[in-house]
Amino acid sequence: MIRLNHRKTKEEQFSEKITEIQNKLYRLAYCYVKNEQEALDIVSEAVYKGFIAYGKMDSMTYFDSWMSRIVINTAIDHIRRNQRFTYMEDHAQEFAAPERGASVEEKMDLYDALDRLVPEDRAYIILKFFGNMRFREIAEVLSLSENTVKSKFYRIINKLKMDLTEGEVGDL
Repeated sequence: MIRLNHRKTKEEQFSEKITEIQNKLYRLAYCYVKNEQEALDIVSEAVYKGFIAYGKMDSMTYFDSWMSRIVINTAIDHIRRNQRFTYMEDHAQEFAAPERGASVEEKMDLYDALDRLVPEDRAYIILKFFGNMRFREIAEVLSLSENTVKSKFYRIINKLKMDLTEGEVGDL
């Protein structure tokens, strides 16, 4: 009788963990670039970076947060490299929870305001509203204290509010 080795290799563990969170990583990347192909490229690059560094991890406890941070950094790097180009999807995918009462124009204003945020600030909004993360989880992903995350988040929300109520078109 052949005895199976139940101990998983590091590569198998990494593959299983990535499979569990692949949709979350894709949504996170898509929120930054709003283009399916670019989001897939970002996730692919982030997974490669994660795989290379995976052997150095001691604990699997924060794998989800660790990979989310790699995707965010990869997305920010991607945006900086490609600032000259803007790609638009023919059919935008919906990842946000259904909104009630907001008109199409109001939604467009909100997405325009989000696009004007610097990528680092956009991470707070994306993780909170599109990733449904708590402040503690966002703090883990961004390697900041929970209080710092809360204060920055509310500062960014106030900027967005002012931008949307005043209708300013400047940079946030």
